[in-house]
Amino acid sequence: MGLRELKRARTRRLIADTAVELFSEHGFSRTTVEQIAEAAEVGPTTLYRYFPTKEALVLEFFEDCFVDIGTWLREQPHVAVPELLRALVERVLREMEGRPDRVRVTIELAARTPSISAYLSELNNRLRNTVADELVRRLPGSDPRLTAALMAGATVSTIDVVLRFWSENPDHLRPLPLVRQAMTLLERFSAESAGCSEQRP
Repeated sequence: MGLRELKRARTRRLIADTAVELFSEHGFSRTTVEQIAEAAEVGPTTLYRYFPTKEALVLEFFEDCFVDIGTWLREQPHVAVPELLRALVERVLREMEGRPDRVRVTIELAARTPSISAYLSELNNRLRNTVADELVRRLPGSDPRLTAALMAGATVSTIDVVLRFWSENPDHLRPLPLVRQAMTLLERFSAESAGCSEQRP
């Protein structure tokens, strides 16, 4: 990353961090873009250049993480799909674990604010589509789209559920052990479901 790109990334992160602090202190609806720009020491035009909406300010960390995951996923060697998905989920959770306060505040704001919740759902959908597209390239068969969509849906839902569960129990749980437990349960359920299917007449 060049000097200009690094400066832009730092400015973007500063604006988002400042906005989330103000949202936490004063509420999402009562905090204006002008207040955020003043606190971050940038002009409103600069703020809008980085973030077209207030919701994007809240979810900056999640959005960047999901974009990075998409790039990472496409760069991975061809390994067994369950192994790939487990590594993907653990990578996301490691990123989230690095900024626990931001994750908790984001989820709390989403729970109280329909527009933030809708934006988070959109980000989850984008990640789900990214994962499904990559699985279509990797899964055997002439048309693996349904299988890819189901596996991608289960993977992204696992991330979402674990993050919400962790944010509600921050002092007693850590996300990586939680997600490993969740993935083990999913793999066991998939194996049992496959066994039941084979026994049907």
